[in-house]
Amino acid sequence: MLLSQLNYDLPRELIANSPVSPRDHSKLLVINRETASISHKHFLDVSDLLTSRDVLVFNNTKVFPARAIGKKESGGKVEVLFLKNLGNNVWEILGKGIPPIGGTILFPNFYAIVTKKSFDSVQIEVFTEGQELMDILAKSGLTPLPPYIDTKLSENQVREKYQTVYAKESGSAAAPTAGFHFTPELIDKLKNKGVEMEYVTLHVGAGTFLPIKEKSLANHKMHSEWFSLDPKTASRLNAAKAAGKRIISVGTTTTRVLESAAVNNKLTPKTGETDIFIYPPYKFKFVDGLITNFHLPHSTLLALISAFVSKPNLPAQTGTDNEFIDFNSSVAGIAYKEAIENKYRFYSFGDAMFIE
Repeated sequence: MLLSQLNYDLPRELIANSPVSPRDHSKLLVINRETASISHKHFLDVSDLLTSRDVLVFNNTKVFPARAIGKKESGGKVEVLFLKNLGNNVWEILGKGIPPIGGTILFPNFYAIVTKKSFDSVQIEVFTEGQELMDILAKSGLTPLPPYIDTKLSENQVREKYQTVYAKESGSAAAPTAGFHFTPELIDKLKNKGVEMEYVTLHVGAGTFLPIKEKSLANHKMHSEWFSLDPKTASRLNAAKAAGKRIISVGTTTTRVLESAAVNNKLTPKTGETDIFIYPPYKFKFVDGLITNFHLPHSTLLALISAFVSKPNLPAQTGTDNEFIDFNSSVAGIAYKEAIENKYRFYSFGDAMFIE
């Protein structure tokens, strides 16, 4: 499969710079895979689409203020995005203005030395004089908003908005944005209907948000991301699956956890790293439904949802082959076209899609 097959045109004015309020009043596009039909609702209507035969699985990772501004010893500006703690005060980062190996980056309350620098990886050793880096960043770091968002919100407002209401485990440099649409009130309403809810963790990093650069998707190497599926959660999900309940993944990161841990439609508890890259014609092993946002062209996220609504993941009764040819002619591409025509809001702070 070629990268050129994952393209579409989006008017820039449809990129959302802030979420709607309340969160569950965002638009919701629904794709029914059995009928290959598309319908338009609002996210709070999801309570009418789910029943006690459904299980929602969330990624409870929490975004930390992973962006920090420093300077070189010469005075030049350095911008760093902390991605992953590798242990012994060594961090994997992305950045601008990074000095060469051995160079020093001076931050307001700590400093770092560059220990590795290549075309696809930068590592630094951090020196904090006994303080915890996460505590320092909590006070002086900045929320790592995607570069396409141009917001007028303050840092305190952004920290609240760029976080799910159920975030718990700190460690992400980007948010699992499909979860933005859930409010405490909507969660309570779904629980009262008997919808089961489970939580996994994947700390979002470069694997999720870095663009694909290879012409052939087979040559793209995903950066690994830390995840955890505990034994009790895996057991409950396996029991629900065996009982014929519908497993609905909230977001592509949750999907990657479940598919990384699934063999023969059964989950194995796991904690570790995953670099799973899902694209057509991948056959999903555990996930039956997907709640997600609208994603960037040429992204791994667009590849994943393209796979979910194309062969071999569509029921035979749709009456069509649905082999993935390119995004624009696919079921997902047709849905995106309708979303653009109906002025849906795109990307992290944008509207939602439910693929059932």
